[in-house]
Formats: sequence, structure tokens, C-alpha cells
Amino acid sequence: MKRTLLKFTPSSIYCSPAGIHIDPWKPVDRAIITHAHSDHAKFGCKHYLAHKDSESILRLRLGEDISLQTVEYGEEFHVNGVKFSLHPAGHILGSAQVRVEHKNEVWVASGDYKLQNDGFSTPFEPVKCDVFITESTFGLPIYKWPDQDVVMNDIREWWLQNRMNDKASILMGYSLGKMQRLIQNLQPFDGPVYAHGATFNMNERLRAAGHDLPFIPLITRDTDRKLFKGALILAPGSVLNTSWIKKFEPYSTGYCSGWMAVRGAKNRKAIDRGFVLSDHADWNDLETAIAETNAQKVFVTHGYTATYSRWLNEKGIEAAEVKTMYGQEEDIAEEELISGV
Repeated sequence: MKRTLLKFTPSSIYCSPAGIHIDPWKPVDRAIITHAHSDHAKFGCKHYLAHKDSESILRLRLGEDISLQTVEYGEEFHVNGVKFSLHPAGHILGSAQVRVEHKNEVWVASGDYKLQNDGFSTPFEPVKCDVFITESTFGLPIYKWPDQDVVMNDIREWWLQNRMNDKASILMGYSLGKMQRLIQNLQPFDGPVYAHGATFNMNERLRAAGHDLPFIPLITRDTDRKLFKGALILAPGSVLNTSWIKKFEPYSTGYCSGWMAVRGAKNRKAIDRGFVLSDHADWNDLETAIAETNAQKVFVTHGYTATYSRWLNEKGIEAAEVKTMYGQEEDIAEEELISGV
């Protein structure tokens, strides 16, 4: 088998028989988007296709009037004889793996994914293929996630201790994906909860699209600061070391990320508590996901690409490292643009 159905170009992962790009980082005519994080959904393409649950956020970020076609998971569509379908990636709401089939050759471009069921996004679905394109954001053995319930209980206990000390609890993470996961799994709330503009706007956009999320009040300049005592404040990481955060004094800061599994990451960010909660696969889940595809060849993108592809080859799985432009999710500039602060 030649294994040339998808190619890695300076613009994207490209399917030349169909003339379609997957998650292009440069403007193209036709693009399939795996999910709505900013490193996978770029502005300027003529036509987009994505899962229906990504529509509201893609239009928020790329423009209300973009040319966007949406499909359901498992729904097949054909372009120039190439068969495509999207399948759950479990990364965030609407995230998808792209299955591509042509002349008895099947590839799956997974985008970003996780195997933990977060209770909000559709859980990951393994897809059999000849060639699998995997991320390796956390492709080292040190990255192994605790159970989600354990992390949520740790957050509740941290919040309780802060309430007992009349402190606000400022909990930080990506506004798309991480925040909805926290809101979904911390309910019922043990006290008042308020949202930074980035979190508020994302939640309200999803609520307007029909997704089951509670209303979280927006923090404005006019919000009575007395209300923040003992409250949980949901915010992006970009608020660290800004004047915005000072209004909550006294406060304790917490950060949710897979990077918190590394000793010292919390100190480098100058936060009080780190919670190991990631929307990416950990070491064990990468191995599980790849094994379940039965892929004969694996391409490894964004993350520990060299290390992880070498490990796969040592395990007897043909693998190669690929350089892409993925991996810079939710940058500060975008957070500020969405929040309007």
C-alpha cells in the first residue's frame, strides 16, 4: 500500500483526490475542521465543514457569515469519489476525528482527543484504519491522569478551605472545553460562581445553541466586590498578573491543566494550586487509542513527536514524526479578544 491518501503540506493535512484540507493553518478553499480551538480552526478559508456542535463557536471565532457545512457523527459524505465521515474525539464539544477512505485505503486524522469521558462532550470512539494521525501533546510516561472524580473533589475541597478563610477561589483554564467540563462536573455548586468575560461569552454562546449549561453571572466593573468573598471565579489563564485579578483580594488561584502533572509547573506559573485535568490523552490512553485503530502506520504530530514516534517504532508499530502548526490553543490574544477586556 502506498499510503498517500493524505499528505502533509506547508498548509495542512491535505487530501489531494478530494481537494480538501484538514485543519489548515493557512487560508484554503475547502477545509474540514476537527474542532473549534484556535490552533485547529483558522480564519480565511472559503468553505468549512465541521461537526454540528462546533458551529456556534466557529461562527463566533471565524465570523457569523462564514460558509460552513455541518454534519452528524458517522454521517458519510463524498467528494470526488473520496468518502469522509466524522467520529467523536472526546476532546471538547464537537471535536471529531476525520475518517477518509479512497480505493480501499483508510486514514484517520484524529485532531486532538482524550479517552476520559468528561460528561459533556461526546466520548471518544476508536475508528479502524490503515493509517492513524495522532497528537502527542502528553506523549511521555510521566503524564498519567487521575480519575476525573478525584480532581473534582480536590477542587471542591480547595474551594471549601478558601470559603472558610473568606477568600475568593480563582479557577483558571481554557474558556472552550475546560470551563464547560468544570461547570458540568462541579454541580451542584457549593457557593456562588462568577465568570470572566471569556468564560461567560463562551458559555452563553453554547447555551444559546441549546447545550445544557447553567447560567454563570458575568463579572463587570459594577459587580459588588463583597459578592466575591468565598465565591468561585472561573477565568482563563491570561488573567494571571493583571490588574483584573486584584479586585478579588484576598484570593487563592488554581489552574487546571495536564501540565500540572509536572513538579514545578505550578511554581513557574506562580499559582497556589495545580489540578491535573487535561482535554488531551495521557500516555496510557495514547497507547490504547492507537492499538484500537489496528493502524499499520502512525504519524505523530504536535507534542513529543520525536520521542513518541521512536517509542512506537521500538514497539513494532511503524511511525513517523510530522511537523505541523498545531499546539497553541487559546492564546492570550484570543482570550482578550473574546472577553473584550
